[in-house]
Amino acid sequence: MSYQHEIPGGAAWSAPIRAGRLMTLTTLAAGANASMLIIGADRLDRLNVPDTLKSQLSACIAPAMVLMSDRGTALATVVRSSLDWHDCLAGFGHDRQLEERFGPSSYAKDGNSWRRSARLGLVSELTKHGFGEADLHGCVNFFSKVGISDDSRATLTFVPDHSAAGDQVSLRSEQDLLVFVSTAPHPLSEQTYAPGGVRVEISSAAVHDTVAELKLRDEAVRALEQAGRLAG
Repeated sequence: MSYQHEIPGGAAWSAPIRAGRLMTLTTLAAGANASMLIIGADRLDRLNVPDTLKSQLSACIAPAMVLMSDRGTALATVVRSSLDWHDCLAGFGHDRQLEERFGPSSYAKDGNSWRRSARLGLVSELTKHGFGEADLHGCVNFFSKVGISDDSRATLTFVPDHSAAGDQVSLRSEQDLLVFVSTAPHPLSEQTYAPGGVRVEISSAAVHDTVAELKLRDEAVRALEQAGRLAG
């Protein structure tokens, strides 16, 4: 048994996900972006991007890596991906960025073509679960890549054409979670506003994705052990 939902481009979605589930995201068009926030169902653990990167010696999210909370607890494990790079440095897009790039937009003016930022979509989904703006935190921008420019400040720059339709990433939930996703454009993308949709599928996690087979770093293994201890 599995659950599927298609998030249109520029929209947002959220759902509770039980521990031991496999969440697979699939792009429905080239250049899609999925900005994801993760909060433990106990509302204590939140995705901590700096700790996730520092402990696993990486500048991006890729398989096999554990997404860690600010308590050093595993939230989810990236077990498979068709791409070797998912951005988690640039954060999510804001309304001002969209307005500066594409001009003002609103539902009253543009109807269902209203250009919504990732921040707006994520806050909207957070409020459905009793959260608010104060609960925004660092996100993972699945299917997007950033690089370093040649200027003296080593500015982050968006890498176009990184993903194609049909690219996938799969995460195994290591505890009960609340997951929030926006499919608004990446904040550094300067392409035409035409965000692609993303399909979400939730199913039972495959038992063969063991720690040994994933070749996780010791820090990631400890995060998984901590999640197991908290689960009882």
